[in-house]
Amino acid sequence: MPPILRRVDSQSSDDTLVGRQNHALERQLGDTEASYFLPSRESGVNDMYLHLGFRTNVSTMARARVALVWAILRLRHPLLAAKVDMLDYNDIRFVYNPPESVEDALENAASTLEYRSQSKDELIDAYLNGPRTLSNERLSYLIVGSRESSEDFDLLICATHFLGDGMALHQCANDFFGLLSEQASLETILEDEWENWWGSKTKMPSQLPEPLETRLPPLPRSKFHQAVRRVDFETAQSKLIGGQSFPRRSGHARKTVVPTTSFDGDKTKAMLKKCKAHGVSISAALFSLCNYAWARTVDDRSQPTMMYSALNLRPTLTASAALNDTYWFLAIGYFNVVLPTFFPEEAEKTFWHRARMAKSQSTRAAKTPMLVSRSMEMARERGERARVWAREDDEKALGIWKPSPPHNQQPEPKKAKAPCVCLIGLSLLGNLDGIYKHDRFPHIKLHTLTTGSRQRAGGMLLFGYTFCGKLWLSLGYDENGFETSSVQRFWNNLNNAADTFLV
Repeated sequence: MPPILRRVDSQSSDDTLVGRQNHALERQLGDTEASYFLPSRESGVNDMYLHLGFRTNVSTMARARVALVWAILRLRHPLLAAKVDMLDYNDIRFVYNPPESVEDALENAASTLEYRSQSKDELIDAYLNGPRTLSNERLSYLIVGSRESSEDFDLLICATHFLGDGMALHQCANDFFGLLSEQASLETILEDEWENWWGSKTKMPSQLPEPLETRLPPLPRSKFHQAVRRVDFETAQSKLIGGQSFPRRSGHARKTVVPTTSFDGDKTKAMLKKCKAHGVSISAALFSLCNYAWARTVDDRSQPTMMYSALNLRPTLTASAALNDTYWFLAIGYFNVVLPTFFPEEAEKTFWHRARMAKSQSTRAAKTPMLVSRSMEMARERGERARVWAREDDEKALGIWKPSPPHNQQPEPKKAKAPCVCLIGLSLLGNLDGIYKHDRFPHIKLHTLTTGSRQRAGGMLLFGYTFCGKLWLSLGYDENGFETSSVQRFWNNLNNAADTFLV
C-alpha cells in the first residue's frame, strides 16, 4: 500500500515553523515488517541491539555532543523517531511527526539517550533479560556506558527489528562515530539537516521510506503468474528436510546469554587464507563448523541437519523515491542449508566438502531467478501467520479464544511428511571492517562488537563476523529453554572445530 500523508491546515503563516500536529507522515507496515512487529508487542521479541566497545577522550563523549549526533541521525532516518499505531491486525502504521524546530529535534533525541555506569555485560543483560527498553512509542534508543574519569566506553544502539536489519544497525553505528569525530560544528550540521527537510513547507517530503515489498522489482500480476509463483514457493519449501534439534526444557523464565569467542589477528588471517584455499568464505565454513560440532554432540545422526540464515535482499531492490536514501529499512529474506549429520573419523576432507555444499546452497538461494517471487511469497506467508497468531494470543489474553470447530466430514489421509526442523540459525555478517571506516574517526579506537536481539523462549542464534581484524563467534540463546549440557558440548565442540579445521 502506498504511504499515506495526513496534513491538517494551520492558521499560522510562518512557513519556517511546522507544528507536529499539522504535518504527520504515515504508511502501513509491509508484510515483513508486520511479521516482526506483531510478536514484539508483549515483551519485545526481536528487539535488536548493537554493542560497541571503544576508547576515546572523555570530551568526545560529552552528553551534549552525543545528543547532537543522535538528533542528526534521527532527522536523516525518520523511522528511528517514528511511532507505531495499530488500528487492526491488517492496519498497522508508522506515524512520524516531524520536529517543529531544531530545539525540538534535539529535545526528542535527548529523551531517547541514556548514560549508565554499567559494564558491557550488565548493559547487554539488562537489555536482553530486563524490562523492555523499546515500545510502540519509542522505536529506537541509545545507551552509553561509562565509568567516571575513564576513556573506555560502551555504546548500545537499540532498535526494533521491524525498523531495519543488521546492516542498518552497522551503517548507523559507522555514521555515529563519523559524526562524533566531525571537526565542523555539530550544531550547524543539525540546523542544516532540519532546514533541508522541515524548514520550509515547499520542500517537505511527502512520504516515509517504503517497505521491502514495494522496493522489490515488480512482478506480473495475472492469476496465472501468481499461481506459478505459489507452486514454485511450495515446491522449494517441501525440499527442506531436517531432523536435528537441541533437547528443550520448559517451565522456566527466559534468560538469554551470549558466550563469545574471538580469535586474534594472526589466527584470523590464517583462517581466512585456509578458507580461500578451499574455495569457500568463512560464512560457508561456519555452516560446516556447526554441522561438525553437532555431529560430535548428538548420538543419533540418521536425520540430516538443517540450519537457516538471513538473505540480504538489498542488492535486489529497485531505486527508491524521496526520503528513501535512508538505510533504515528491513530488507531480508531467508534460506536454509541442509547437510548430512554423519561425519567419518577422518573428517578433514568431509569438513571442507560440507563447506562447499553450504556455499553451493547459499549461492543457489541468492542467485535463483525466482528470488523476488519467493521473497514476496515468504513475506506474505509470514505476515499472514503473524496476524493469525497475534489474534489468537490477544483472544487468549482476554479469555475469549475458542479453537476452530472440528470438520464433520472425514478428512482424507495425509501423506507422511519428512521432518522439517532447524537446528540453529546463523547470522553471517561477513567482514564488518568493510562497513566501519576506522580512518574516519582516528581518535576513537573500536575494539569490541556484540550484537543480537531479545529472544522468545527457546531462541538460539549464532553470529559470525570479522571485526577489527579478528574473527568473532557469538552464541545468543535462552539458557533456560534448552538442556544445558548439550548446548555447552555444542559450543565447546564448535570452538575446538574452529581451531582444528580453520587454522
